Amino acid sequence: MDSQFGLAHVWSQGDIVTKGVALLLLLMSLASWMVILIKALDVRRFSAQARATESFWHSADFADGLSKFGSDASNPFRLLAVEGREAAAHVLHKDGNTKPQLHDSLDVSDWVTRSLRNSIDDSTAKLQSGLAILASVGSTAPFVGLFGTVWGIYHALLSIGVAGQATIDKVAGPVGEALIMTALGLAVAIPAVLGYNALVRGNKAVLVRLNRFAHDLHAYYVTGARVSSAAGPANVVAMKKGA
Repeated sequence: MDSQFGLAHVWSQGDIVTKGVALLLLLMSLASWMVILIKALDVRRFSAQARATESFWHSADFADGLSKFGSDASNPFRLLAVEGREAAAHVLHKDGNTKPQLHDSLDVSDWVTRSLRNSIDDSTAKLQSGLAILASVGSTAPFVGLFGTVWGIYHALLSIGVAGQATIDKVAGPVGEALIMTALGLAVAIPAVLGYNALVRGNKAVLVRLNRFAHDLHAYYVTGARVSSAAGPANVVAMKKGA
């Protein structure tokens, strides 16, 4: 009796459209779960890297502070510090290039701000990569499942019409199996939506720490000291300028 109902029966009795919808939902589910797992690991890693920013400011010099971020080339906080250092050195001609350039008309603050902002934009793009997949799956999976349901009910009604009987035992089975496609669509969409919302919140937390670190770096490269967030007059935490 059980073999006449359920997913296995839907698959065995379904036509190419029904099987195509089921495979599409399966692929959408796999894609969304892959994105959720990969991006969740990235957010966890970046959150751990963000905790190294305070150790950076307690370092003896810049080189020592940079080592606190490790050697991960994708660390957005390390990239931000390096980008700011190179921008400050370039605009002040500390990189050995004394040839006049267009950026000489800009002050150090504007040039460093631009460079730090570009680095944050690149990191933001990396953090948000893959979220479009979750948004697409979350918004389209229910409709894909609904299409499978409508198609299944259509064929169920055709079969009932051919048989010439519309008793409850003839209708309940085919219609119930068709409705399984709607349930599958919701089962694919709900994790994608929840994962999207969770990742957006995690990304925002990382970006807040990244912008805060960029503000401190800007003050350091422009004034030679980090502006603290203590109440009252602005305090600075000096750090030797290393290479």
